[in-house]
Parts: sequence; C-alpha cells; structure tokens
Amino acid sequence: MPGTENRSTSFRVQDELAEIRRYEDFSTIDWVKDATLERYRQSSSSTSMRQTTDQTWAEWTRTMFETFQSWIVVCLVGAAIGFNSALIAIVTNWLSDIKIGYCSNAWWLNKKFCCWEIEEEHDICELWTPWSDALGLGHDTYVVNWFMYIVMATLFAATCAHMVKTFAPYAAGSGISEIKCIIAGFVMRGFLGGWTLVMKSIGLTMAVASNLSIGKEGPSVHMACCVGNVISRCFQKFRSSKAEMREILTASSAAGVAVAFGSPIGGVLFALEEMSTTFPNRTMWKSFFCAMIATMVLQAMNPFRTGKLVLFQVSYDREWHFFEYTFVIIIGIFGGLYGALVIKYNVIVAQLRKKYIRDYPVMEAAFLAFITAVIAYPNVFLRIDMTEIMGILFRECEGVEGEDYSGLCQPSQMARLVFLLLMATIMRTLGTIVTYGARVPCGIFVPSMAIGATFGRMIGLMVKSWHMASPDFFLFSSCRPDMPCITPGTYAFLGAAAALCGVMRITVSVVVIMFELTGQITYILPTMITLMVTRAVGDWFGSGGIAERYIRLNGYPFLDNDDHVFGVPVSHVMQTDLCVLPSNALTVGAIEEMLRNTNYRGFPVVHDQSSMLLLGYIGRTELRYLINRARKMNNANANTRCLFRPDTEDIEVLTEMPNDGGHVIYGSSEVINLGPYVDQTPITVHPKLYLETVMDMFKQLGPRVILLEEHGKLVGLVTVKDVLKYIVHLENADNPHEFESPALGRIMAWVTQQTGSNDSHPYRRVNTRISEEAVELDQR
Repeated sequence: MPGTENRSTSFRVQDELAEIRRYEDFSTIDWVKDATLERYRQSSSSTSMRQTTDQTWAEWTRTMFETFQSWIVVCLVGAAIGFNSALIAIVTNWLSDIKIGYCSNAWWLNKKFCCWEIEEEHDICELWTPWSDALGLGHDTYVVNWFMYIVMATLFAATCAHMVKTFAPYAAGSGISEIKCIIAGFVMRGFLGGWTLVMKSIGLTMAVASNLSIGKEGPSVHMACCVGNVISRCFQKFRSSKAEMREILTASSAAGVAVAFGSPIGGVLFALEEMSTTFPNRTMWKSFFCAMIATMVLQAMNPFRTGKLVLFQVSYDREWHFFEYTFVIIIGIFGGLYGALVIKYNVIVAQLRKKYIRDYPVMEAAFLAFITAVIAYPNVFLRIDMTEIMGILFRECEGVEGEDYSGLCQPSQMARLVFLLLMATIMRTLGTIVTYGARVPCGIFVPSMAIGATFGRMIGLMVKSWHMASPDFFLFSSCRPDMPCITPGTYAFLGAAAALCGVMRITVSVVVIMFELTGQITYILPTMITLMVTRAVGDWFGSGGIAERYIRLNGYPFLDNDDHVFGVPVSHVMQTDLCVLPSNALTVGAIEEMLRNTNYRGFPVVHDQSSMLLLGYIGRTELRYLINRARKMNNANANTRCLFRPDTEDIEVLTEMPNDGGHVIYGSSEVINLGPYVDQTPITVHPKLYLETVMDMFKQLGPRVILLEEHGKLVGLVTVKDVLKYIVHLENADNPHEFESPALGRIMAWVTQQTGSNDSHPYRRVNTRISEEAVELDQR
C-alpha cells in the first residue's frame, strides 16, 4: 500500500538521519597536539635540570621522582586493581551462596569455607543451613529453597539496577566498548570517575550473585581503568598529558584481564589485540608490570584459599589423540556459530531496549533475574555461579582434583547429563542474548565460556560413551588400555575458548589465557585449531566482535581496523563551509561572539577571507584562554584588534594555563598579536588525496582535524566524524530499497547542509584519478 510504503520510507530516513546526526556531538583528543606539548614539556624539564646548580638531596629526590613517576603510578594502580578484584571475588561468592542458605556458626562465610575440611556421609555439611530449615518449613524442602532462591536473585538484581540508575549510570554494561574509544581518544567525562568505580564494584557483586547470564570479567576491565584514572590523576604529569594517561589506561586494562583470568601474559596480549590501537614498547612494559603487580596482590590475598587465582584454573596430565581433532573442529564450528548468533540478536535486543524499555531499568533487571532464577534452579548446571560450574566441568573425573558433581562421572547417568548440558547450553545462550546490555554491570566473557563449557562437556561425554560402547572401533586404536582415553573436561575447556573467541573475535590472547589456566603446553595446538576454525566461521558471518558492534550501535567516533575501499578523494567528504580567523580583521568582541555561537574545537587561520591563504590553526581552548588573559593582562576590550601574525621565529606552546604570570600576550589594550600561539604546521593534504590514505592518517597519527589546501589556499577540512558519517551513508545505501526511495534526496540535502557543500550531490564521485588507477578501481 502507498501509505504503508511512505511510512516505512519515513522511518528509514529518520533512522539514517539519526545514525549520521549522532556523530555531531562528540569530542576527541588531538594526539598530534598532545604529543607536541609532551615533547615540549620534556624538553623544558631536561633544560631546567641541566641548568640548575642545586645538588641538594631535595633536588636529587625531585629528579628521581620525575624519572620513576610513571613506574610508581603503575605499581600503585596494579596493587589497587588486585586488591579490588580479591574483595569482589570474596563478596560475590558469599552472595551467590546466600541464595541457597547460610552458615549456622558464621553467617559471613560462604558454603565452601563453612564446610572447609568437613567430610560427612553423602556429601552433607551439617553447618550449612538451607533456607527451608532456617524458616522451619521442613528439612531441605525443594519448593521453599526454590522460592527463596528466586526472591534473593530478584532482590539482588533490582537493588543493583536501582543503585546504578540513581548514583552512577556509567556503571552499567561491560565498558569495554567505551574503554576502547577512550584509549583511542574519545572524551567521555565521568565514565572513569571514582564514583563510577565504587558503584560498579558494589553493583557487580549483586549482579553476578543474582545469577543473571552475565559475568564480572568484562566489567573488571572498566573497573581497572577507573582505578588507573583515579590514581594517575593525583599526579600533575598525567593530568596534563593525554598520551601518558593513555598508557596508564592500556596498562590498567591489561591488569583487569590478568586478575579476571589469573593470566598476566594473556592480559597484556588482550590489551594489544583488543583494546589499544597504539602499542609501543614502553606501553607493553608498563602493561606487563601492571599486570604482574595486580596478579601478585591477588595471589597474596588468595580469595579462594586454594592457591588458585580463579575458580576454574585446572591442570591436565594426559596426552591428546589425533582422532580427537575431528571433535575439535566441531567445537570450533559451534564457537563461530554461537558468536554470530549472539552478536546478531543481542544487537537487535539492545536496539529494542533503547526504543521501548530504556526508562525502566530496575523493572527490566528484576524481571530478567526472576525468569532466570525460575529456569535455572531445576538445572544443576545453571543453579550455581558460572565460574564455579566451569571449574567443575573442566576437571577430570579421575585424580586428586576429580569431582563427581551430580553424577557427572557416572556412566549410568550419561543420558540425563547430556540432556541437562544441552538445555543449559540453550537456556544460557538465550539468557545471554537477552541480558547482556541491561542497565546493570555485566560482561559477556564468562557467560560465553560457561556456554562453551557445557557444550564441550556434552560432546566429551558423548565421545566417551561411544568409546566405552565400542572400544575396538578403528578411531580408538591409539587409546591405551591402562588409562582413560577420553577426558571430557578438556572438551569443556576447548568449548569455553571457542565461545569466547566467537563472541569477541580474539585469538592469540585467548590461547595464552587458556595456556596459563592449565599450565600445560600439551593443549596449545588443539586450542589454536579450535580458535582458527571459530574465527573463520565467525568472520564468514561478519567481521568484528560484539565490542565493535556496540561501538557502532552507540555511535562512538571510533575507526575500526578494517580496510575500506571508498574509491573517492578526500574532497568527497570534506567540509567547505568553514569558520576561519582572518589574520588582521577581527576584534576581541567578534572572537568572543564566534566562540559563543559555535562549538568547533578549533579554527583555521587565513591571511584574509578573499584569498584564503592558510597560515595555521589554533584550538578553541587556547583561543579562549588567550582572550581571557589579554583582558586581564593587557586590559583588552571588545574593540581591541586581534592579529594572528606568526612573524617571530620563537613559537609559543601552551603547555599549561597558569592563573597569574607566565604567558605574555604581545600588544597593548588597542592591538594584541596572538600569532605566536598559532600552530603553523597543522596536518594538511591535497583535496585529491585518497580518502583511504586520510583514514589511515587518522588511525596512525590521531589528529583531530586535517586541513585541505590547494596551492596554499584553504579549501576545506575533514574530521573523523565526517569519515564515519560517510561510512554510515555507504552502508545504508547498500540496501537497494534505499536507492529506490524518493526520500534519499532529503538525506543528501541534510548531509549537504551539515557538511557545508554547495553541490546538489555531496557524495558525488569526483574524477580526479589517472586512467590506470580508475581502471584498477573499476576492476576492484
């Protein structure tokens, strides 16, 4: 029907306009400018140290502190991260067990510590009191315990969501997507604050204890970066240098993963593979040192009293058989399919959540916890904490650490166990799709690993049952008769690695994490094969893990590492309606009016608006500071002329903005010259340069803006936001229905207005390439 088609077209237009418009409000860090300021600060500090003749102990102490300040901060950050992680582990275990009962002689102990070294018949601990016994409603009554389990889980989730909504909205979610953008230069004020750290630490314990299909390993990265930000901002060096702060945040993210998995090397590789787009040697060493300190503190506190850093740390001592690679490939395929399924439908759920229930986070969390508790309690593999169940599923049935949890090692229970594991895999997957992204602290690492562990253990039990039924089958000819041939725990281990790789699309760091969890080199090759199959299957459905999808969903200005082929010059996306500063035609009042009426982060400086001869670039913050200082020091008024003539060879660099003294504004109350503070060497390119090359410059150099000049004349500028808006346009235009829609012209007109282009088609292809390049692009 025409009316329905028009409404559908209107909705598509509004959706695309919203996707393009959301990039307008963000602020990013100019890494080129920050690097210049940092080099100037270091040069000034070195010059001051060489010129001083004071050799007192105070001067020596100051010099040594300046030299080792970064390592002191990294050490403090690592220790604080390890301490916070241990506290969260202890509280989470207690809250998880309090849903099913309490310790009669010490209520503050969880079930494991309450029954420590107590051996009773039929695995019964007399000191642990179920809620049915405590309420006098019968001894270990199933229905009463189930009811209390549901009530406790719902209460924990509702309380957590209420705290997050009221005190720290940034504490919700995983935080990995936002941390990636912050490390890349995106400014998100308050996201790494102390109050966010407190609320996320408290809320995470209740969210995990509510048995929602979420984990604490993802949020541990956010909390670690909060710790790094809070501690480092106590030092002037890190408050004034964004590059130094970026190194601290990268090291903090490595330490967060290190304490989450008990894997310091894996944490460093995770920061390299997933978090940071810039990873020089000094950042690697700081990340390594921070992860090491955090792991040492966690091990010293020993929160589980077992000497292990995590509950699911295991060790294997059996050989791997060649025929088992067939099942390794099956597990790898499952990991890829699981990742594609979760990413696709969780993003859909997140969109629906934003559209319909974003104003009801407490009710949503309580409802999800209620449904999860109702479904989880009857299944022994869903009832207890996910990290604990992974530790059970990873273990061998034989040996000192063997554990026959709910008949897991009894051949007679094989059919029942396979059914329970299959249902646990399905229900946990559905729960993860619906729950991840709710307005509570939530991660997806451990839920994915738990799902992979239940699936892998199910495959392992089926293979073991097959071997026991047909030991003479040709596949099992390499099995030794004097020892078990199939170890189902290793299949659970590989399944956990596959599911984690499938949803996050990381490989190398997962292999190292799994190696550090087992301490055995025997299973590195099967793990590598599993992850390669998982990555291949997952990438067949689409590149990028769930963190990248959430970055795109939230519209953060982040350029991914994928290679793009646009086939257009940078003039295709540049802004031409520019707000420039003539070198001698403005007054203080006119500049202040410009600052009030615009929100640009900087302004190109030109000789005059008729010639548009480019002289340099000055940032908004510096310009506002200089104008205020001129009013104070030079008695400037609204009619004072402002010149931007960088005639002197000594260019001033604003490394700090003091309250008095310091930077001198050249001139008088009638005329002031701000030319020495203009950046005379901004990054400039020719309008015919490939857009792909400009995109690489944004990724590797990190400028906030790139100016386009032709024969010395300023013709436009381009920012990361312009590139992202163009990518959004191309991806929406890939839908053929969008091309047939008459409303596409309205989108083009809106983009034209935003970019300041006078052409009727702002994204028209410009024929500026030589014939050979044009032929090559046409072939591609």
